[in-house]
Amino acid sequence: MKVFLSSDMEGTAGVVAWEQCVGESLEAQGGRRLLLDEVNAAIEGAVAGGADEVVVNDSHSTMRNLPPNELAAQASYISGAHKPLYMMQGLDDSYDAVFFVSYHGSIGAPAGLSHTYNPQAITEVRLNGAITGEAGINALVAAHHGVPVVLVTGDRLACSETAGLLKGVREAVVKEPVSRMAAHSLHPGRACALIREMAEDAVRATPGIDPPDFGPTPTLDVSLRTSDIAEAATWVRGVERSGDRAITISDPDPLVVFRSFASAVLLTRTVAEMM
Repeated sequence: MKVFLSSDMEGTAGVVAWEQCVGESLEAQGGRRLLLDEVNAAIEGAVAGGADEVVVNDSHSTMRNLPPNELAAQASYISGAHKPLYMMQGLDDSYDAVFFVSYHGSIGAPAGLSHTYNPQAITEVRLNGAITGEAGINALVAAHHGVPVVLVTGDRLACSETAGLLKGVREAVVKEPVSRMAAHSLHPGRACALIREMAEDAVRATPGIDPPDFGPTPTLDVSLRTSDIAEAATWVRGVERSGDRAITISDPDPLVVFRSFASAVLLTRTVAEMM
């Protein structure tokens, strides 16, 4: 049993501010320690459930947030920025299951630090008409490779958004949103215990969970902050303008949809930062 673990950060219990998520301050160091403990809990649960290999893709910010020598069960580690498949780098059809750890709600959701990839550019994303965050977008890669997404951890909104799109996924809700900058978190020890338990259950249940199925032509409809950002996004193959501040990406292959979306996010980042 081979498990792919994509770790973000904003969904970690006790993390409620951007200062905990970026930089080298004491707060940021503390945030990374909380994240490490939750990632390790997921790894330990996966192994207890029967996994014999876990690969961790560090998917937050600079993508080098975890000390490799402190990862549990000698999990291997994909880190560093500018990975071609970003938060899903490394996933292929050799895997049996996907974990999303410390995920957050979509942009606009009343949840802690909610955003969708680039909050300076994106104001909403819909997958086949349903609002989605990063979990749904990333699940396009899992769909291409035929690998089920079996676990999501994070705040309640992140988990409910994911479960609404992906049937059979186990949820480990480690905090309740109060606002975008406040949450009621489980004690870190209890959060890790819950993640460990749900990860073990998810791996044991994997044979009965189907890969994501987004129909014959998966479609992303993306709303953007400005018309200039929308125009720049159309420079990416497969991206069509659908409104003054909107684009659509559609293709029979979900990996093509994901790649076009990720390329548009990267290309528009410079335009968005100029606004």
